[in-house]
Amino acid sequence: MITNTRAIEASPDKVWEVLADGWLYPLWVVGATRMRAVDDTWPAVGSKLRHSAGVWPLVIDDNTEVLEVEPGRSLRLRARGWPMGEAEVLITLAPEGSRTRVDIVEDAVRGPGVLVPKFLRHPMIKWRNAEALDRFANLAEGR
Repeated sequence: MITNTRAIEASPDKVWEVLADGWLYPLWVVGATRMRAVDDTWPAVGSKLRHSAGVWPLVIDDNTEVLEVEPGRSLRLRARGWPMGEAEVLITLAPEGSRTRVDIVEDAVRGPGVLVPKFLRHPMIKWRNAEALDRFANLAEGR
């Protein structure tokens, strides 16, 4: 599993608002280009985001499902992006004074992505999630 951490200049409540708004997903998740639907129960366990990735006309439609949730504290997801496969993602929030520490832990768990050697896969995930946390911070801090 690959871990990225970022301190965000916002309270955990403000940071959670970004996670709890599924429609914001393509604004901070690198590779997601649009939302097609968000379950009314998002981010409850079993709820899904239906998103797309890629550039038209080469767009892949897939989904991300909530596996576990502790509102205001953590969100465990199964992100699907076939034909590459599936990843498990854990996002945790921890207060640090007036800021919030956000950790993203991710790795491929199913499909062809698992076959990519870790020494190649892990740096790509690390870079992607560093950019995602920068975008996420912009959203949370700008609210």
